[in-house]
Amino acid sequence: MTQMPAPFAIAEDGVDPALVPQKTLWTGARMPAIGLGTFGSDRFSSEQIAEAVLGAASVGYRHFDCAKIYGNEHMIGASLEAIQAGGLARKDMWVTSKLWNDKHDPADVMPTFKESLRDLRLDYLDLYLIHWPFPNHHAAGVDVTSRAANAKPYIHDEFMATWRELEKLVDLGLVRHIGTSNMTIAKLKLLLRDARIKPACNEMELHPCFQQPDLYKFVVDAGIVPIGFAPIGSPTRPDRDRTEDDAVDIEDPIIVAIAKRLGVHPATVCVKWAVQRGQVPIPFSIYRNEYLSNLRAAVSEPLTDAEMRAIAGIDRNSRLIKGQVFLWKEGQSWEDLWDLDGTIAQ
Repeated sequence: MTQMPAPFAIAEDGVDPALVPQKTLWTGARMPAIGLGTFGSDRFSSEQIAEAVLGAASVGYRHFDCAKIYGNEHMIGASLEAIQAGGLARKDMWVTSKLWNDKHDPADVMPTFKESLRDLRLDYLDLYLIHWPFPNHHAAGVDVTSRAANAKPYIHDEFMATWRELEKLVDLGLVRHIGTSNMTIAKLKLLLRDARIKPACNEMELHPCFQQPDLYKFVVDAGIVPIGFAPIGSPTRPDRDRTEDDAVDIEDPIIVAIAKRLGVHPATVCVKWAVQRGQVPIPFSIYRNEYLSNLRAAVSEPLTDAEMRAIAGIDRNSRLIKGQVFLWKEGQSWEDLWDLDGTIAQ
């Protein structure tokens, strides 16, 4: 594995981290407005992803979005340790992890969190998210028809019991912020009503063809920072998550035309749009030219107002990560997970 230089230095063609925009959380903390996603276990090895973390740090990334279920935190931890050994202070990194569905039981939260902390070789996390609001686990590699034998719908009292354990992690100084992922307005309303420590971030699918304007506005108005996964339309997402009507953001004529004007790949336009709109994109790539281009998108020539308006008009409400494996009974549609009528399905 590549060794980081000592003292820590940015590659000549990299991006000065001081130039990368920051988002201010309700606590006053500042988070880099773009991060490196690390979910790629269906197509790439843990070693490849850990190598990408090292490479991303060397070109200016300071924000790394991880999760226990990705199966690579133990390898990423070695990279984070090497980065710090190379001279980068822990306080200058932002590291996120997530609690998986089969660990929602309050008794499981602390040991699961500490396992991530050990694997990542850190003393604390900047952000810890509940990965999905459902406790329904699925085995790796199953197709979308798979259902957990003990699957259940969202039950708010049970979710809050899990949330209380995350609040304890904050109290103990083990994590600086807690948040949610794959939530809806209906579920967030209940959480905001009942939480002692409100979520700092909500991670959600966001890309030009799936802009979630109502949820986005709700999150921002509540003082929660939206983190956008699949920001370029997740072209390397697992085959099981693909359906015939899925939009392909990087092929949209408006995105392509803007990319031609700027002389960049259409993916760069998607990342640039995300940062300008105000969400925090976490694009994933193991390839240096791609993750460097994504970071440069955050600091280079902005899109024009006309281009931002044009992209706002290409929203097709095309959800790519539908979550079918988290359904709890036969005969359901994936829409039941997303409370489309404003009520929580039971």
